[in-house]
Amino acid sequence: MRAIVIEDKQLLWTEVPDPEPGHGEVVVDVTAAAVNRADLLQRQGHYPPPPGAPVYPGLECSGVVSAVGPGVDGHHVGERVCALLAGGGYAERVVVPSGQLLPVPTGLSLVEAAALPEVACTVWSNTVSHDRLRAGETLLVHGGGSGIGTFAVQLGKALGATVLVTARSAKHERLRALGADLTIDYQTHDFVRSVHETTGGRGVDVVLDIIGATYLARNIEALAPGGRISVIGFQGGTRAELDLGALMAKRGTISSTSLRARPVPEKARIVAGVRDQVWPLVAAGVVKPVIHTTFPLAEAAAAQELMASSDHLGKILLLR
Repeated sequence: MRAIVIEDKQLLWTEVPDPEPGHGEVVVDVTAAAVNRADLLQRQGHYPPPPGAPVYPGLECSGVVSAVGPGVDGHHVGERVCALLAGGGYAERVVVPSGQLLPVPTGLSLVEAAALPEVACTVWSNTVSHDRLRAGETLLVHGGGSGIGTFAVQLGKALGATVLVTARSAKHERLRALGADLTIDYQTHDFVRSVHETTGGRGVDVVLDIIGATYLARNIEALAPGGRISVIGFQGGTRAELDLGALMAKRGTISSTSLRARPVPEKARIVAGVRDQVWPLVAAGVVKPVIHTTFPLAEAAAAQELMASSDHLGKILLLR
């Protein structure tokens, strides 16, 4: 098969060995894969795949099952699926633990389904499973124009939350159309002030943060009593001073999670939660994939350049 291989920080479309499914695994013939910021980090040598994972980039894909390994129940050759991956999506075929497969949601094409697994699992596992976002609460989403952001806006609204989002001003109209109650231009406005003006000084219940260090103190300042912060990215760095007194005064909590390196059984539990709680919302059209554009798989480098520019809104897909 062919796959995107990283050599000296360059992406090369080349011949590689065909994958073989092990126990509890299937092989998926890839139709489409999505580009994630983690792929750019892997290219720079900062985010290697976990042991045993395919070395090629790509954390989610859609396609058709072409081989089933021993110990797999409930899946068959010819099945249309999308999948959460630890790596390997930038390829013609990829091995996937069967617990990380999801059906293509009703009403979506196979290509559209590739835009969902990573963002759905990331947002659901943090805002719903861990931070227990409930109807009537307020969610602050940083990086609202990203794939994570556009999905979080929709899921937050579907759960009955008020959703505030930071993003470049050019993306505000589309984010409001997705359900954002307040859009904040982080380049010209202090999001903490905007949060307190909107909430009457109370603050937000949940923060979903892709920025990290540079937003730590201000995220705490923006919290409501009992608020929860989930840090899922470090675009603003990894090191910052933490004022424990300010956090304690809010009775707040901070967690920092990644999805890729979690054990396979833990990922399977997340995937099952997404299938049970999120897929019905997708099938009903309440939550939709937001796709900015597509590139041929062989042009992954150009797709990553667009991702790095942050000029996109939603997902960037690679088509085989």
